Amino acid sequence: MSLIDTKITGFVDALASGEPVPGGGGASALAGAVGAALGSMVGNLTLGKKKYADVQDDMARILARALELRAELLSLIDRDAAGFEPLARAYGIPKDDPSRAEIMEAALRTACVPPLEIMRACAEAIMLLDELSQKGSALAVSDAGAGAALCKAALMAASLNVYINTKSMTDRLYAADTEAASDALLEEYCPLADTVYGRVVNSLRGDMKGKTV
Repeated sequence: MSLIDTKITGFVDALASGEPVPGGGGASALAGAVGAALGSMVGNLTLGKKKYADVQDDMARILARALELRAELLSLIDRDAAGFEPLARAYGIPKDDPSRAEIMEAALRTACVPPLEIMRACAEAIMLLDELSQKGSALAVSDAGAGAALCKAALMAASLNVYINTKSMTDRLYAADTEAASDALLEEYCPLADTVYGRVVNSLRGDMKGKTV
C-alpha cells in the first residue's frame, strides 16, 4: 500500500520501526507538504476578503502553485521509498561480486534524486510563504511563519539524505556536483525561511525579537 494512504498514526509507527522506509526522506517530504498546506490556509483565508482586494490575483496564483507543491511533496514520500529500493538490494550483493560496485554506484545516484526534489519543492514553498507573510491575512500570519519553519526543517532534513548517499559514491565529480546543488538550496532558502519566521514573530510580538534566528 502507498505510504501516503496510511493513517498518520500508521505512518509515524512505520517511521519508528526498524524498516528502512519510510525514513528521513519520507518524513522530510511530509513536513514540506504540511508547510505548503499552511501556505494554502493563509491564501484561502485571504482570498475573497475586501480588505485584501489588491492581492486577490496574487492569492489565486499562490494557491494554485501551493496545491501543486503539496501534491508533489506527498508523492515524493512514496518516490523516496521507491528510490531506496535499488540501494537496499545493492547492499545485499556479496562484496566479492564484480558487478557490485557498478550496481551500488547507480543505486546511490537513484537514491539521491527524491531528496533533491524534496529540497527544490520546499525551496519554492518557502518563496510562496515569504510572499504570504507579507500579503496574506494578518489573522493567519502565524501560519505563514509555521509553514516556513516546517519547510526549512524539511529542506535541511532532506539534504542529509543527499549527503549520506554522495558520501559513498566513487564518482567524486558527480558527488560534488550533487552536493553543490544541495548546498546552494540550503544557502539561499534557509536564510529566507529565517527572514519569514523573524518577520512573523516581529509582527506578533510588536518588537524586534525574532529579527535574527
